[in-house]
Amino acid sequence: MKPITLQNYAEGRWVAGSGGLAELRSAIDGEVVALASSQGLDFGAMARFAREQGGPALRALTFHQRAGMLKALAEALTARMDELYALSANTGATKADSWIDIEGGIGTFSVYQGKGRRELPNDRILIDGAVEALSRHGTFQGLHVYTSLQGVAVHINAFNFPVWGMLEKLAPTFLAGMPAIVKPASATAYLTEAAARIMLDADVLPKGALQLVVGSAGDLLDHLGVGDIVSFTGSANTAAKLKAHPAIANEGVRFVAEQDSAERLDPRPRCDAGKPRVRSLH
Repeated sequence: MKPITLQNYAEGRWVAGSGGLAELRSAIDGEVVALASSQGLDFGAMARFAREQGGPALRALTFHQRAGMLKALAEALTARMDELYALSANTGATKADSWIDIEGGIGTFSVYQGKGRRELPNDRILIDGAVEALSRHGTFQGLHVYTSLQGVAVHINAFNFPVWGMLEKLAPTFLAGMPAIVKPASATAYLTEAAARIMLDADVLPKGALQLVVGSAGDLLDHLGVGDIVSFTGSANTAAKLKAHPAIANEGVRFVAEQDSAERLDPRPRCDAGKPRVRSLH
């Protein structure tokens, strides 16, 4: 079977990397099933496209309208689940694993669209509490509201849930009115790309709401600043490296990490009753 050449979705169009193709192999027999590269992408332009096109379009929608968008995406994915199951076999997932990944991910969209319609107002802001008097005679009052961040969310996902890992982050991101750039783990990016194509084919997302990077993230983080978010799933070592990136450490980029691997807190030997041991977090 000829390998699939994966494409990135950048600035509203599908584009293959310009070189440096990585071979993505089947976990079943080691055969090359896909080729991937993000070489040649302008990551700064992608971030601007998300902020200038996707962000305003999503923020113009009410919570209920965004919830309706999630519902339509869930229906589109459900209608083409067989395509995702066929590809999922190459990831080494069992039928039960694939069910959690694919239908579990779609279920996340369904849950969030329901919560959006039932628990949020048909408005663009969410009021937090009542009006509060800030002066003795009530001449100065305050009201807290939640509104959308005017940046881009960068999602860096793990290999083991290529569909659910993407959808569980996209659901609250879209409902909150933020555009996203998704960076899946390369090993199973062919399944993520297929799911992204289905969503984009549904033609319900505003332009710039979703972009996809199937290869290296390159210098993407260098183009982030205040109002942007990085959401990461993976090892604690990689999370620590990302957290130390200047954009996150110094430029006010919000960082959320789901760390799947156990990491040593202190690699130095410690002695108790004459026996050396390593203090670890399990």
